[in-house]
Formats: sequence, structure tokens, C-alpha cells
Amino acid sequence: MQYRVFIQTNDEQYLGALVAAYALKRNSRHAERFEVELLHYNDFPWLHAREGQKFLRGLEHRVWKRDDLQSFTPLRFAPPKLMNYDGRSVVIDPDCFAVGDVWDLLSRDMQGKSVMCRIRPPLKEMPAYRASSVMLMENAKLTHWDAERTFNDLFAFKVDYLKWIKLEYEPDEAVGLLENEWNDFDHLGPNTKILHTTYRRTQPWKTGLPIDFTVRVKPKSVLKQLKNLIAPKRAKSDTYDPHPDPNQERLFFGLLAECLEKGLVTEDLVRREMSANHVRHDALELCSRAAA
Repeated sequence: MQYRVFIQTNDEQYLGALVAAYALKRNSRHAERFEVELLHYNDFPWLHAREGQKFLRGLEHRVWKRDDLQSFTPLRFAPPKLMNYDGRSVVIDPDCFAVGDVWDLLSRDMQGKSVMCRIRPPLKEMPAYRASSVMLMENAKLTHWDAERTFNDLFAFKVDYLKWIKLEYEPDEAVGLLENEWNDFDHLGPNTKILHTTYRRTQPWKTGLPIDFTVRVKPKSVLKQLKNLIAPKRAKSDTYDPHPDPNQERLFFGLLAECLEKGLVTEDLVRREMSANHVRHDALELCSRAAA
């Protein structure tokens, strides 16, 4: 059986994806048993073709933009077809960093399920949902997955983006649940297997840079509007904030420092990413500290 881990990415998150790929192999006792492949937005023409067009996302029609931080998200559903619906695959976001051994995930007993993921707990007004940002897939059981076809259906308003990425089109009996540590949201603890720096505003390699993702503004109830008039909330900054856990920043730059040392990432690449505002401008300094 073939095993592969896919990392979705775009220009904005490319350096993070390279670090994520390195961490997967670095922290596995069985690194020779699986491949790692980057799925870059630029390599999928069907994503480019919809630039500027409207698609269905929840109760609104949004405009598809390639320069959004998460324009790679539809590629979460590409691995089964890319592997000819054979073998097993894991897909992760480019801000997911293996701390444990991903082979334990790839080789686990799926108990007959087609796909496995964790549940994202409720947050404010948002109910709990299936988080597709890390998925384990039995490719032969996902022959109905065709990322390009479903992506195009978004623009015909046949498919809702939110329902798609929350796996709401999958029957309940086909979806198994992973332990939270396989997609640990901004939490780095002794049981963490894959750290997901999921809160975009505090991604450690972005601190201080201008926000480059679409900020979703939810309509406020009349009561909330009145409360805000009485006691206005402090406006959020238009730049990325420091991550509240310094250990997660140290983890990322420690991994990046190792990539530089091993020649997997060049200093020129980091400088180009800094110039493009994809990576914070003190990145090389933080790597030097991590390597000291």
C-alpha cells in the first residue's frame, strides 16, 4: 500500500509548508515509508480560472481571490484522486507542524471509516464542526471525491463551501473521529502530535506583517450594536499579533533553522519571503537565536 502526506499551500504560506514537510519526516521513526507532497495553488489551473467569480459560502456569495491567505483550501479534497483512489493519504494545512510521528496516524486502524478528522469545538456563535484541516483518508472509499468538480459546483451555487470543508456532505457513518492531539489548535502540550497554528492573526512567522487574509464581518444583532455603542470594543490591529505561546514561536523557528542548516531552505528564499511580506522581517535573526 502507498502512503503519502499532502500539504496544501500558496505563495503566502509556502515557507510554512516547507517547514511542515520537514517536520513530518524529522519526527517520524518510519520516514522512509511515506512520501510528502506539496499541493501548491499555482499548479492547479482550475483554481486560477475562477478568479473574481462569486461562489456560495454559507448565506452569502463571496468572490474567489487567489491572494487570500487560504486560497488553497479546496485542495484538501484532491489527494484521493491524485493517488488514483489507492492507498492512504493524510492532508494538512501549511500551518500544521508534526511534533509526533505521523506514521502512527497513517497506519492506524480506521475501523472501516472513509475519512477521519477531529471536531472543532464551538466558538462564540459558531457551533462545533468537523475540522478538515487535518484528515486521514482511505482513498479507495472516496471515489466520489473530485476536488475540481466540486470546486466548480461552488460557482454554480450547487455546493456550499462551508458545508464542503466541514464534511457535511459525507454520511455520518463514513466519518471517524481523531483524537484532538492530531490537530491541536494553537496548543502545544506533552500529548500534541500535530500542532496547528490555526488562529491566523497570531501565526508565529507573520508577527508584525500587514494582515493578508479576508476578515469575515458577521452582522451584529441589535442588542450587540447597542452594547457596542455604550462600550465600544477596541479595534483589532491591521497587523499580525505575536503568538501568545512563545514555545510555539520557538518551535517554528527552531525547525526553520534546521531547514537552513541542512540546505532544505536557502537564506535567499527566506529573504525573498521577507521582502514579499510573507514572513516576518526578523525571521533570520530568530533562526540564529534558535540555532545558538
